[in-house]
Amino acid sequence: MPTAGRLFAAFAMAIVGYMTAEAYKPQMPEGTVFGFFSLGSALIGLVVGWRTLGPDVTRPGAALGVAVNAGLKAAIVLVLWALLIFSFEEMIQLAFRKTYKSPMEAIVGVVQLALDYAERLLVVDVLSVLAVGSIIAAWLAVWAARRWH
Repeated sequence: MPTAGRLFAAFAMAIVGYMTAEAYKPQMPEGTVFGFFSLGSALIGLVVGWRTLGPDVTRPGAALGVAVNAGLKAAIVLVLWALLIFSFEEMIQLAFRKTYKSPMEAIVGVVQLALDYAERLLVVDVLSVLAVGSIIAAWLAVWAARRWH
């Protein structure tokens, strides 16, 4: 059910996704073509905010402490979905270049790509944008849920 809290959570997590993608870009090798990486991350953040963060913070009696936990949970979900989606996309591109010999090798390739991307994610700049942004997003969603309940 659409509520102000879910709407605020969705848009705030979209901003967090976009900002995290922008902070992540310098960790990639030079010459990497990003395409719709930032906008894709924002779209993933929008969905995560609506489906994960929104319901957690719009429950009656949700306090700011609950918002911190919900924000960090949403950040983890955002990262997992982004790793899965962008690794799968890269695997498809590599598969069209005949990099993989079998479908099973391509599936293992998705996991390997996700691990490589996750390793580059473990930088203070990226993690701080992700953590602080998601907590602020959760606080905004709690505020909106209380304000327009």
